[in-house]
Amino acid sequence: MSKHAQQAKQFLRNKKQAAWHDETLWLVREKRDRMAHQVPEWEQLREAAHQLKQYSNSHLDTLLTQFESNATRNGAIVHWAKDAAEYCQIVEQILRDHNVKHLVKSKSMLAEECGLNPYLESHGIEVLESDLGERILQMLHRKPVHIVLPAIAVKKEEIGELFTREMEGCEPGNCDQTYLTHVARRNLRRKFIEAEAAMTGANFAVADTGECVVCTNEGNADMGTSLCTKRLQITAFGLEKIVPSRQALGVFTRLLARSATGQPSTTYTSHYRSPRQGGELHIIIVDNGRSRLLANPAHRQVLNCLRCGACMNTCPVYRRSGGYSYTYFIPGPIGINLGMVADPVKYKDNVSACSLCYSCQNVCPAKVDLADQIYRWRQQLRDTGSESKGKHLVSRGMKLMFEHPALYHTALRFAPLANHIPHFMVENALNAWGAEREMPQFKGKTFEDLYHAETKQRHDK
Repeated sequence: MSKHAQQAKQFLRNKKQAAWHDETLWLVREKRDRMAHQVPEWEQLREAAHQLKQYSNSHLDTLLTQFESNATRNGAIVHWAKDAAEYCQIVEQILRDHNVKHLVKSKSMLAEECGLNPYLESHGIEVLESDLGERILQMLHRKPVHIVLPAIAVKKEEIGELFTREMEGCEPGNCDQTYLTHVARRNLRRKFIEAEAAMTGANFAVADTGECVVCTNEGNADMGTSLCTKRLQITAFGLEKIVPSRQALGVFTRLLARSATGQPSTTYTSHYRSPRQGGELHIIIVDNGRSRLLANPAHRQVLNCLRCGACMNTCPVYRRSGGYSYTYFIPGPIGINLGMVADPVKYKDNVSACSLCYSCQNVCPAKVDLADQIYRWRQQLRDTGSESKGKHLVSRGMKLMFEHPALYHTALRFAPLANHIPHFMVENALNAWGAEREMPQFKGKTFEDLYHAETKQRHDK
Protein backbone atom coordinates (compact mmCIF):
# COMPACT_ATOMS: atom_id res chain seq x y z
CA MET A 1 0.00 0.00 0.00
CA SER A 2 1.38 3.43 -0.99
CA LYS A 3 2.07 6.13 1.59
CA HIS A 4 -0.80 8.15 0.19
CA ALA A 5 -3.20 5.22 0.59
CA GLN A 6 -2.05 4.64 4.17
CA GLN A 7 -2.47 8.28 5.15
CA ALA A 8 -5.78 8.56 3.33
CA LYS A 9 -7.04 5.57 5.29
CA GLN A 10 -6.14 7.38 8.50
CA PHE A 11 -7.89 10.56 7.33
CA LEU A 12 -11.07 8.61 6.50
CA ARG A 13 -11.34 7.20 10.01
CA ASN A 14 -13.02 10.45 11.03
CA LYS A 15 -15.96 10.02 8.68
CA LYS A 16 -17.70 13.23 9.75
CA GLN A 17 -14.58 15.32 9.13
CA ALA A 18 -13.93 13.58 5.81
CA ALA A 19 -17.49 14.22 4.62
CA TRP A 20 -17.25 17.88 5.66
CA HIS A 21 -13.95 18.26 3.78
CA ASP A 22 -15.45 16.74 0.63
CA GLU A 23 -18.62 18.84 0.74
CA THR A 24 -16.86 22.12 1.56
CA LEU A 25 -14.40 21.89 -1.31
CA TRP A 26 -17.14 20.83 -3.71
CA LEU A 27 -19.09 23.97 -2.75
CA VAL A 28 -16.05 26.01 -3.80
CA ARG A 29 -15.97 24.11 -7.09
CA GLU A 30 -19.66 24.90 -7.64
CA LYS A 31 -19.01 28.61 -6.96
CA ARG A 32 -16.27 28.47 -9.57
CA ASP A 33 -18.70 27.01 -12.11
CA ARG A 34 -21.31 29.70 -11.44
CA MET A 35 -18.71 32.42 -11.93
CA ALA A 36 -17.40 30.83 -15.12
CA HIS A 37 -20.90 30.55 -16.59
CA GLN A 38 -21.42 34.28 -16.05
CA VAL A 39 -18.51 35.07 -18.39
CA PRO A 40 -19.53 34.26 -22.00
CA GLU A 41 -15.93 34.35 -23.20
CA TRP A 42 -14.67 32.05 -20.40
CA GLU A 43 -13.16 29.41 -22.69
CA GLN A 44 -11.53 32.10 -24.84
CA LEU A 45 -9.96 33.53 -21.68
CA ARG A 46 -8.63 30.10 -20.73
CA GLU A 47 -7.11 29.68 -24.17
CA ALA A 48 -5.62 33.19 -24.01
CA ALA A 49 -4.09 32.39 -20.61
CA HIS A 50 -2.66 29.16 -21.98
CA GLN A 51 -1.10 30.90 -24.97
CA LEU A 52 0.25 33.76 -22.86
CA LYS A 53 1.89 31.30 -20.49
CA GLN A 54 3.37 29.37 -23.39
CA TYR A 55 4.78 32.62 -24.75
CA SER A 56 6.11 33.86 -21.40
CA ASN A 57 7.81 30.59 -20.49
CA SER A 58 9.46 30.38 -23.91
CA HIS A 59 10.71 34.00 -23.68
CA LEU A 60 11.94 34.07 -20.07
CA ASP A 61 15.35 35.40 -21.06
CA THR A 62 13.95 38.58 -22.59
CA LEU A 63 10.98 39.09 -20.26
CA LEU A 64 12.94 38.63 -17.02
CA THR A 65 15.75 40.96 -18.09
CA GLN A 66 13.11 43.48 -19.21
CA PHE A 67 11.49 43.17 -15.78
CA GLU A 68 14.83 43.64 -14.02
CA SER A 69 15.60 46.75 -16.07
CA ASN A 70 12.21 48.33 -15.37
CA ALA A 71 12.17 47.33 -11.68
CA THR A 72 15.63 48.85 -11.21
CA ARG A 73 14.46 52.02 -12.94
CA ASN A 74 11.56 52.11 -10.47
CA GLY A 75 14.02 52.11 -7.58
CA ALA A 76 13.86 48.42 -6.61
CA ILE A 77 16.91 46.24 -5.99
CA VAL A 78 16.71 42.98 -7.96
CA HIS A 79 18.40 39.72 -6.87
CA TRP A 80 18.63 36.37 -8.67
CA ALA A 81 18.60 33.04 -6.82
CA LYS A 82 19.54 29.83 -8.59
CA ASP A 83 18.09 27.54 -5.89
CA ALA A 84 16.39 27.37 -2.50
CA ALA A 85 19.64 27.73 -0.56
CA GLU A 86 20.69 30.89 -2.36
CA TYR A 87 17.18 32.34 -2.00
CA CYS A 88 17.22 31.81 1.77
CA GLN A 89 20.71 33.27 2.04
CA ILE A 90 19.73 36.38 0.08
CA VAL A 91 16.73 37.01 2.34
CA GLU A 92 18.84 36.49 5.45
CA GLN A 93 21.56 38.84 4.19
CA ILE A 94 19.06 41.61 3.41
CA LEU A 95 17.60 41.29 6.92
CA ARG A 96 21.07 41.16 8.50
CA ASP A 97 22.13 44.32 6.64
CA HIS A 98 19.17 46.14 8.18
CA ASN A 99 19.49 44.52 11.63
CA VAL A 100 16.02 42.99 11.33
CA LYS A 101 14.92 40.55 14.03
CA HIS A 102 11.16 40.52 13.34
CA LEU A 103 9.78 39.77 9.85
CA VAL A 104 6.10 39.74 8.94
CA LYS A 105 5.30 37.57 5.93
CA SER A 106 2.33 37.15 3.60
CA LYS A 107 1.32 35.21 0.53
CA SER A 108 4.25 33.01 -0.49
CA MET A 109 4.15 29.32 -1.38
CA LEU A 110 7.68 29.84 -2.70
CA ALA A 111 8.89 30.37 0.88
CA GLU A 112 7.24 27.06 1.83
CA GLU A 113 8.89 25.35 -1.14
CA CYS A 114 12.32 26.63 -0.17
CA GLY A 115 12.02 26.19 3.61
CA LEU A 116 12.52 29.88 4.33
CA ASN A 117 10.79 30.08 7.73
CA PRO A 118 12.81 27.38 9.51
CA TYR A 119 15.98 28.72 7.90
CA LEU A 120 15.44 32.26 9.20
CA GLU A 121 14.30 31.07 12.61
CA SER A 122 17.44 28.94 12.93
CA HIS A 123 19.40 32.17 12.34
CA GLY A 124 17.62 34.09 15.09
CA ILE A 125 15.01 35.92 13.01
CA GLU A 126 11.35 35.72 14.08
CA VAL A 127 8.97 35.09 11.18
CA LEU A 128 5.27 35.82 11.56
CA GLU A 129 2.75 34.52 9.03
CA SER A 130 0.10 37.23 8.70
CA ASP A 131 -2.48 35.47 6.51
CA LEU A 132 -4.98 34.02 8.97
CA GLY A 133 -4.91 30.45 7.67
CA GLU A 134 -1.13 30.40 7.58
CA ARG A 135 -0.96 31.99 11.04
CA ILE A 136 -3.22 29.28 12.46
CA LEU A 137 -1.01 26.57 10.94
CA GLN A 138 2.15 28.28 12.18
CA MET A 139 0.82 28.22 15.74
CA LEU A 140 -0.23 24.58 15.33
CA HIS A 141 3.17 23.70 13.77
CA ARG A 142 1.48 22.16 10.73
CA LYS A 143 1.91 22.44 6.98
CA PRO A 144 -0.70 23.89 4.57
CA VAL A 145 -3.19 21.42 3.09
CA HIS A 146 -4.37 23.63 0.23
CA ILE A 147 -2.85 26.35 -1.94
CA VAL A 148 -5.60 28.90 -1.34
CA LEU A 149 -7.31 27.51 1.77
CA PRO A 150 -4.28 26.36 3.78
CA ALA A 151 -6.16 25.66 7.03
CA ILE A 152 -9.29 24.14 5.50
CA ALA A 153 -8.81 20.98 7.58
CA VAL A 154 -8.85 22.82 10.93
CA LYS A 155 -12.29 23.12 12.50
CA LYS A 156 -13.42 26.29 14.31
CA GLU A 157 -13.56 24.52 17.69
CA GLU A 158 -9.86 23.69 17.46
CA ILE A 159 -9.08 27.26 16.39
CA GLY A 160 -11.00 28.59 19.38
CA GLU A 161 -8.95 26.44 21.75
CA LEU A 162 -5.74 27.48 19.99
CA PHE A 163 -6.51 31.20 20.23
CA THR A 164 -7.41 30.83 23.91
CA ARG A 165 -3.94 29.38 24.54
CA GLU A 166 -1.91 31.59 22.22
CA MET A 167 -3.68 34.96 21.91
CA GLU A 168 -4.42 37.50 24.60
CA GLY A 169 -8.02 38.37 25.34
CA CYS A 170 -9.65 35.36 23.67
CA GLU A 171 -12.77 34.18 25.48
CA PRO A 172 -12.55 30.45 26.35
CA GLY A 173 -15.16 28.29 24.65
CA ASN A 174 -16.12 30.90 22.04
CA CYS A 175 -15.63 29.47 18.54
CA ASP A 176 -17.78 31.91 16.58
CA GLN A 177 -15.98 32.64 13.32
CA THR A 178 -16.54 36.40 13.40
CA TYR A 179 -15.39 36.62 17.01
CA LEU A 180 -12.23 34.60 16.32
CA THR A 181 -11.46 36.77 13.29
CA HIS A 182 -11.62 39.90 15.48
CA VAL A 183 -9.34 38.27 18.05
CA ALA A 184 -6.81 37.40 15.36
CA ARG A 185 -7.02 40.90 13.87
CA ARG A 186 -6.41 42.53 17.24
CA ASN A 187 -3.36 40.38 17.95
CA LEU A 188 -1.94 40.66 14.44
CA ARG A 189 -2.16 44.46 14.40
CA ARG A 190 0.36 44.64 17.21
CA LYS A 191 2.67 42.30 15.30
CA PHE A 192 2.42 44.46 12.18
CA ILE A 193 3.44 47.53 14.16
CA GLU A 194 6.37 45.69 15.80
CA ALA A 195 7.66 44.22 12.53
CA GLU A 196 10.87 45.70 11.12
CA ALA A 197 10.45 44.25 7.61
CA ALA A 198 7.69 42.80 5.45
CA MET A 199 7.87 40.07 2.86
CA THR A 200 5.40 38.88 0.25
CA GLY A 201 5.34 36.55 -2.68
CA ALA A 202 3.83 37.56 -6.00
CA ASN A 203 1.05 36.13 -8.09
CA PHE A 204 2.39 37.93 -11.16
CA ALA A 205 5.38 40.02 -12.20
CA VAL A 206 4.79 42.43 -15.10
CA ALA A 207 7.74 42.69 -17.47
CA ASP A 208 6.99 46.02 -19.15
CA THR A 209 6.37 47.91 -15.88
CA GLY A 210 8.72 46.13 -13.44
CA GLU A 211 5.97 45.71 -10.84
CA CYS A 212 4.87 42.75 -8.72
CA VAL A 213 1.18 41.98 -8.26
CA VAL A 214 -0.23 40.30 -5.16
CA CYS A 215 -3.86 39.11 -4.99
CA THR A 216 -5.33 38.70 -1.49
CA ASN A 217 -8.64 38.78 0.36
CA GLU A 218 -7.38 39.79 3.81
CA GLY A 219 -5.15 42.75 2.93
CA ASN A 220 -2.35 41.53 5.17
CA ALA A 221 0.27 41.96 2.47
CA ASP A 222 -0.59 45.68 2.35
CA MET A 223 -0.68 45.94 6.14
CA GLY A 224 2.79 44.47 6.42
CA THR A 225 4.39 46.55 3.69
CA SER A 226 2.75 49.75 4.99
CA LEU A 227 3.50 49.42 8.70
CA CYS A 228 6.97 47.82 8.95
CA THR A 229 9.12 50.24 10.92
CA LYS A 230 12.27 50.11 8.77
CA ARG A 231 10.26 50.54 5.55
CA LEU A 232 11.96 47.45 4.19
CA GLN A 233 9.99 45.27 1.78
CA ILE A 234 11.06 42.01 0.15
CA THR A 235 9.09 40.41 -2.69
CA ALA A 236 10.10 37.03 -4.10
CA PHE A 237 8.69 34.99 -6.95
CA GLY A 238 9.50 32.00 -9.11
CA LEU A 239 10.62 32.98 -12.58
CA GLU A 240 7.49 31.47 -14.17
CA LYS A 241 5.34 34.24 -12.60
CA ILE A 242 6.41 36.71 -15.27
CA VAL A 243 3.76 38.10 -17.65
CA PRO A 244 4.54 40.38 -20.59
CA SER A 245 2.26 43.35 -19.87
CA ARG A 246 -0.64 44.76 -17.90
CA GLN A 247 -2.89 43.82 -20.79
CA ALA A 248 -1.84 40.19 -20.34
CA LEU A 249 -2.24 40.58 -16.58
CA GLY A 250 -5.90 41.43 -17.15
CA VAL A 251 -6.53 38.00 -18.63
CA PHE A 252 -5.10 36.25 -15.58
CA THR A 253 -6.84 38.40 -12.97
CA ARG A 254 -10.21 37.67 -14.62
CA LEU A 255 -9.51 33.95 -14.29
CA LEU A 256 -7.69 33.67 -10.97
CA ALA A 257 -10.27 34.54 -8.29
CA ARG A 258 -13.15 32.98 -10.21
CA SER A 259 -11.23 29.71 -10.42
CA ALA A 260 -9.88 29.83 -6.87
CA THR A 261 -12.76 30.91 -4.64
CA GLY A 262 -15.66 31.72 -6.97
CA GLN A 263 -15.21 35.51 -6.67
CA PRO A 264 -15.23 38.01 -9.56
CA SER A 265 -11.90 39.27 -8.19
CA THR A 266 -9.90 39.16 -4.99
CA THR A 267 -10.69 41.87 -2.45
CA TYR A 268 -7.22 43.36 -2.90
CA THR A 269 -5.07 43.34 -6.04
CA SER A 270 -1.92 45.21 -5.00
CA HIS A 271 0.77 46.44 -7.39
CA TYR A 272 4.20 46.87 -5.77
CA ARG A 273 6.36 49.02 -8.00
CA SER A 274 8.61 51.33 -6.00
CA PRO A 275 10.02 51.42 -2.46
CA ARG A 276 8.36 53.57 0.20
CA GLN A 277 9.93 56.98 0.67
CA GLY A 278 13.14 56.49 2.62
CA GLY A 279 12.87 52.70 2.37
CA GLU A 280 13.99 49.82 0.17
CA LEU A 281 12.19 47.32 -2.06
CA HIS A 282 14.11 44.12 -2.77
CA ILE A 283 12.83 41.74 -5.44
CA ILE A 284 14.18 38.17 -5.62
CA ILE A 285 13.68 36.12 -8.79
CA VAL A 286 14.04 32.42 -8.00
CA ASP A 287 14.83 29.50 -10.32
CA ASN A 288 15.06 26.44 -8.04
CA GLY A 289 14.73 23.89 -10.86
CA ARG A 290 12.32 25.81 -13.07
CA SER A 291 14.75 26.37 -15.94
CA ARG A 292 15.61 22.67 -15.84
CA LEU A 293 11.92 21.86 -16.13
CA LEU A 294 11.69 23.98 -19.28
CA ALA A 295 13.94 21.43 -20.95
CA ASN A 296 11.37 18.68 -20.32
CA PRO A 297 8.69 18.95 -23.06
CA ALA A 298 6.48 16.27 -21.46
CA HIS A 299 6.09 18.17 -18.17
CA ARG A 300 7.03 21.81 -18.72
CA GLN A 301 3.38 22.89 -18.74
CA VAL A 302 3.25 22.71 -14.94
CA LEU A 303 4.99 26.10 -15.12
CA ASN A 304 1.72 27.48 -16.52
CA CYS A 305 -0.03 26.91 -13.17
CA LEU A 306 -1.62 30.01 -11.60
CA ARG A 307 -1.79 28.40 -8.12
CA CYS A 308 -5.57 28.90 -7.95
CA GLY A 309 -6.35 25.51 -6.39
CA ALA A 310 -9.25 24.74 -8.76
CA CYS A 311 -7.78 21.34 -9.58
CA MET A 312 -7.77 20.47 -5.87
CA ASN A 313 -11.34 21.62 -5.29
CA THR A 314 -12.65 19.39 -8.06
CA CYS A 315 -10.40 16.34 -7.51
CA PRO A 316 -12.46 13.45 -6.05
CA VAL A 317 -9.33 11.87 -4.58
CA TYR A 318 -8.03 15.01 -2.85
CA ARG A 319 -11.46 15.92 -1.50
CA ARG A 320 -11.87 12.47 0.03
CA SER A 321 -8.33 11.86 1.23
CA GLY A 322 -7.22 15.23 2.61
CA GLY A 323 -4.09 17.28 2.01
CA TYR A 324 -1.87 15.49 4.52
CA SER A 325 -2.26 12.22 2.63
CA TYR A 326 0.15 13.54 0.01
CA THR A 327 3.87 13.39 0.66
CA TYR A 328 4.72 16.57 -1.29
CA PHE A 329 4.00 19.89 0.44
CA ILE A 330 1.52 20.84 -2.28
CA PRO A 331 -1.26 18.21 -2.54
CA GLY A 332 -3.81 17.45 -5.24
CA PRO A 333 -3.26 17.11 -9.00
CA ILE A 334 -0.83 19.99 -9.34
CA GLY A 335 1.07 18.75 -6.29
CA ILE A 336 1.40 15.26 -7.79
CA ASN A 337 3.09 16.74 -10.85
CA LEU A 338 5.26 19.24 -8.98
CA GLY A 339 6.39 16.53 -6.58
CA MET A 340 7.39 14.21 -9.41
CA VAL A 341 9.29 17.04 -11.08
CA ALA A 342 11.13 17.67 -7.81
CA ASP A 343 11.96 14.00 -7.08
CA PRO A 344 10.25 11.15 -9.00
CA VAL A 345 11.45 8.53 -6.51
CA LYS A 346 10.71 10.33 -3.25
CA TYR A 347 7.19 11.39 -4.28
CA LYS A 348 6.16 8.41 -6.41
CA ASP A 349 3.40 7.38 -3.97
CA ASN A 350 1.31 10.41 -4.92
CA VAL A 351 0.97 9.28 -8.54
CA SER A 352 -1.54 6.62 -7.48
CA ALA A 353 -3.77 9.33 -5.96
CA CYS A 354 -5.56 9.98 -9.25
CA SER A 355 -8.54 8.38 -10.93
CA LEU A 356 -7.69 10.00 -14.30
CA CYS A 357 -11.19 11.49 -14.38
CA TYR A 358 -9.66 14.59 -16.05
CA SER A 359 -11.79 16.99 -14.00
CA CYS A 360 -8.64 18.86 -12.94
CA GLN A 361 -7.59 19.39 -16.52
CA ASN A 362 -11.07 20.55 -17.49
CA VAL A 363 -11.25 23.29 -14.84
CA CYS A 364 -7.66 24.57 -14.97
CA PRO A 365 -7.80 28.26 -15.99
CA ALA A 366 -4.49 28.01 -17.86
CA LYS A 367 -5.30 24.63 -19.45
CA VAL A 368 -2.40 22.80 -17.79
CA ASP A 369 -2.49 19.16 -18.96
CA LEU A 370 -2.48 17.86 -15.39
CA ALA A 371 -4.10 14.45 -15.95
CA ASP A 372 -2.08 13.79 -19.11
CA GLN A 373 1.10 14.43 -17.15
CA ILE A 374 0.07 12.14 -14.30
CA TYR A 375 -0.59 9.41 -16.86
CA ARG A 376 2.90 9.96 -18.32
CA TRP A 377 4.46 9.75 -14.87
CA ARG A 378 2.74 6.40 -14.34
CA GLN A 379 4.32 5.08 -17.52
CA GLN A 380 7.74 6.05 -16.19
CA LEU A 381 7.46 4.35 -12.80
CA ARG A 382 9.15 1.16 -14.01
CA ASP A 383 12.18 3.18 -15.19
CA THR A 384 12.78 4.43 -11.64
CA GLY A 385 12.04 1.07 -10.00
CA SER A 386 8.91 2.52 -8.41
CA GLU A 387 6.27 0.44 -10.15
CA SER A 388 3.87 -1.61 -8.01
CA LYS A 389 4.58 -5.29 -8.65
CA GLY A 390 0.96 -6.20 -7.99
CA LYS A 391 -0.38 -3.66 -10.46
CA HIS A 392 2.23 -4.73 -12.99
CA LEU A 393 1.09 -8.36 -12.79
CA VAL A 394 -2.57 -7.38 -13.14
CA SER A 395 -1.76 -5.19 -16.14
CA ARG A 396 0.18 -8.00 -17.81
CA GLY A 397 -2.71 -10.38 -17.23
CA MET A 398 -5.21 -7.94 -18.73
CA LYS A 399 -2.91 -7.32 -21.70
CA LEU A 400 -2.67 -11.04 -22.34
CA MET A 401 -6.44 -11.42 -22.22
CA PHE A 402 -7.21 -8.45 -24.45
CA GLU A 403 -4.67 -9.59 -27.05
CA HIS A 404 -6.32 -13.04 -27.34
CA PRO A 405 -10.02 -12.71 -28.26
CA ALA A 406 -10.78 -16.38 -27.63
CA LEU A 407 -9.40 -16.13 -24.08
CA TYR A 408 -11.30 -12.87 -23.52
CA HIS A 409 -14.65 -14.33 -24.62
CA THR A 410 -14.09 -17.48 -22.57
CA ALA A 411 -13.39 -15.36 -19.47
CA LEU A 412 -16.61 -13.41 -20.08
CA ARG A 413 -18.66 -16.62 -20.34
CA PHE A 414 -17.39 -17.97 -17.05
CA ALA A 415 -17.29 -14.62 -15.17
CA PRO A 416 -20.81 -15.06 -13.62
CA LEU A 417 -19.45 -18.04 -11.67
CA ALA A 418 -17.71 -15.49 -9.45
CA ASN A 419 -21.15 -14.50 -8.14
CA HIS A 420 -21.31 -17.87 -6.35
CA ILE A 421 -17.86 -17.75 -4.74
CA PRO A 422 -18.08 -17.47 -0.91
CA HIS A 423 -18.01 -13.86 0.28
CA PHE A 424 -14.84 -14.21 2.39
CA MET A 425 -12.90 -15.42 -0.66
CA VAL A 426 -13.76 -12.27 -2.65
CA GLU A 427 -13.72 -9.59 0.06
CA ASN A 428 -10.24 -10.10 1.52
CA ALA A 429 -6.93 -8.30 1.92
CA LEU A 430 -5.99 -9.02 -1.70
CA ASN A 431 -9.02 -7.10 -2.93
CA ALA A 432 -8.31 -3.39 -2.29
CA TRP A 433 -11.57 -2.37 -3.99
CA GLY A 434 -13.59 -4.53 -1.63
CA ALA A 435 -12.17 -2.84 1.47
CA GLU A 436 -14.73 -0.01 1.21
CA ARG A 437 -17.44 -1.45 -1.05
CA GLU A 438 -19.11 -4.63 -2.29
CA MET A 439 -17.95 -6.08 -5.58
CA PRO A 440 -20.54 -5.71 -8.37
CA GLN A 441 -22.42 -8.78 -9.60
CA PHE A 442 -21.63 -10.12 -13.04
CA LYS A 443 -24.63 -10.23 -15.38
CA GLY A 444 -25.69 -13.46 -17.04
CA LYS A 445 -25.39 -11.98 -20.52
CA THR A 446 -22.54 -9.89 -21.87
CA PHE A 447 -22.94 -6.61 -23.74
CA GLU A 448 -21.95 -8.49 -26.88
CA ASP A 449 -24.83 -10.96 -26.35
CA LEU A 450 -27.29 -8.12 -25.85
CA TYR A 451 -25.98 -6.24 -28.88
CA HIS A 452 -26.28 -9.25 -31.19
CA ALA A 453 -29.77 -10.03 -29.87
CA GLU A 454 -30.89 -6.44 -30.46
CA THR A 455 -29.37 -6.43 -33.96
CA LYS A 456 -31.07 -9.72 -34.86
CA GLN A 457 -34.41 -8.47 -33.53
CA ARG A 458 -34.20 -5.33 -35.69
CA HIS A 459 -33.17 -7.38 -38.69
CA ASP A 460 -36.11 -9.77 -38.26
CA LYS A 461 -38.51 -6.83 -38.23
